[in-house]
Amino acid sequence: MGGFLLSRVMSLVPILLGTSLVAFFLVRLIPGDPAIALLGLEADPRSIAALRTQLALDQPLVFQYLTWLGRILTGDFGRSIQGGREVFPLLLSALGPTALLSLASILISLAIAVPAGIVAATRRNTMADYGASFAALCGLSMPSFWLGVLLILTFSIYIPILPASGYVSPLLDPLGFLRFLVLPALTLGAALAAATMRMTRATMLEVLRADYVRTARAKGVPARVVVWRHAFRNAQIPIVTLLGIQMGQLLGGVVITETVFSWPGIGKLTVDAIFARDYPVVQGAVLLTATLFVLINLITDVIYTIIDPRVRLA
Repeated sequence: MGGFLLSRVMSLVPILLGTSLVAFFLVRLIPGDPAIALLGLEADPRSIAALRTQLALDQPLVFQYLTWLGRILTGDFGRSIQGGREVFPLLLSALGPTALLSLASILISLAIAVPAGIVAATRRNTMADYGASFAALCGLSMPSFWLGVLLILTFSIYIPILPASGYVSPLLDPLGFLRFLVLPALTLGAALAAATMRMTRATMLEVLRADYVRTARAKGVPARVVVWRHAFRNAQIPIVTLLGIQMGQLLGGVVITETVFSWPGIGKLTVDAIFARDYPVVQGAVLLTATLFVLINLITDVIYTIIDPRVRLA
């Protein structure tokens, strides 16, 4: 286990280095000049030139990249071009809302998908199976922004019981936070539940045909025990793998959902920074997202050994 963890941590280096290269050079393909975006189109050319010099935008790209990478290695993500704030605290402040939204979405997804997937697998080719599969297909096919707009129209306009958008800290107003959380979490949770349900159904169908399941049934073990203790426990690894990928994607910031609901997370911060040509924020957000994604995958691999001790990581 120790050797596995060490090798995975070491593999972070080339992955993050490649990510930093992509983030740094691709963001500079965005049309526009940050200096002009800050000062406006009517700004004096001398002022624009002075600001470009101050932001080191007049230096060669390779020099800019090496300077930025050197600062990253010392924990300095730079300062936002638009607001002058330090980038790392800015990213951390946006990561909190995204993490809370991600956790709520995953919980909603599991609450819907796992029971539906198990019912569909244990009652194969019945109306319950067809109904669950049809609902999953609708969830996979439905764009998240469209579902979000539908939820806003239903529960914020026609039946005004929930706010359409916004955010309040759970430390300041827990009840208000939950009211703001419901609609975006449902929007994301529905899409995640569709994929998780299909994975649960497919994995359970495979496990239910295994010899040890037939043996347990032949011994007279109650059906509920067979399904939950024997079959579902051995079907969890593919589901956990999918959840790890989904959690990494969510922590990376769900841009459309956070924008629709004005949720101040990583996704919305990144979009705002792109429009403002705020290079340090975009680069820092991409690098932080990649780091979280790899770490979550590492944690997922470790969870395998907890779920099934037969799995050994070497």
